[in-house]
Amino acid sequence: MPTIQDVARRAGVAPITASRVINNNGYASQDVRQRVLRAVEELGYVPNTLARSLRSRRTNTLALILTDITNPFFTTVARGVEDAASDAGYTVIFCNTDENEDEEQKYLNLLLQKRVDGILLVPARSGHGAIQSALAQGVPLVVIDRRVANEPVDVVRCDSEGGAYALTRRLIRSGYQRIALLNGPKGVSTAEDRAAGYLRALAEAGLQEHALVFYGHFTQASGAEMTTRALLHQPPPQALFAANNFIAIGALQKIRELDVRIPEDLALVGFDDLPPALVTFPFLTVVAQPAYEMGQRAARMLIDRLEGRLSGECREIILPAEIIIRQSSGPIHLEEETTP
Repeated sequence: MPTIQDVARRAGVAPITASRVINNNGYASQDVRQRVLRAVEELGYVPNTLARSLRSRRTNTLALILTDITNPFFTTVARGVEDAASDAGYTVIFCNTDENEDEEQKYLNLLLQKRVDGILLVPARSGHGAIQSALAQGVPLVVIDRRVANEPVDVVRCDSEGGAYALTRRLIRSGYQRIALLNGPKGVSTAEDRAAGYLRALAEAGLQEHALVFYGHFTQASGAEMTTRALLHQPPPQALFAANNFIAIGALQKIRELDVRIPEDLALVGFDDLPPALVTFPFLTVVAQPAYEMGQRAARMLIDRLEGRLSGECREIILPAEIIIRQSSGPIHLEEETTP
């Protein structure tokens, strides 16, 4: 493998001069610059980025730790992160925890050893251990999608409570009273926020006695299982509110297995939309989050911290959700509303 000394000999300059040209650091005449770059191309020289990062203490690498990379919502978040990072000259390492705190900590330790410049984290639960490990090493960290309590980190998330409240209110005003929430696990802030919004809407309508919340996982299998439990409840619900897109898919599969018609026999709504590539005919009423923007904003915030454009107290950006009304929630009786 050619070295910088080989490049210098081929160009007829000193190694320090070749280094200045390659790193674009310091003056070199146009003639010298062309000779060095020609030598680099002819020899196929590849700069030693590891050695350079050890000198500068920067690797221009970010890490994104997700809870489920197969979920289209997080895939879109990741695309937003990657595009923003690439525009700023950073590369991104992706990690998947499957909502497991032990996996989260394992990846965090590995990433710190690899000297990433900053970390974007969707916490599996509280995220406390991972956040404290990063901050102890002086590595900036931004939390995406979920709330964290009493942690000195920046956060970019959507208004989960407001979105769940608005969609539950929409169902109530369309005539549904018995609405069951098929939720994610307790202890995850998005699940807690969506339950809080749902319960607030029921309370405002005087329907507290009809509250029915099932806790499971943000997976298709859990969606199917919770749907079975909900439909066995007496009296059965008139509508199901799936707390994420995978739960909604599992619920839809189970409903079809049981020959229950949507929306004639049962309304079904969800949190998070599915990309058009995955559905031939969109019909599911949803609370849609700005996933791509969430990823972009989080990456830009982290990079601004790294490059000194953002300093001082940590910030929380809460993006609004959008309600998209389709056929699965039944007839639309009222004018469109916006998310509060």
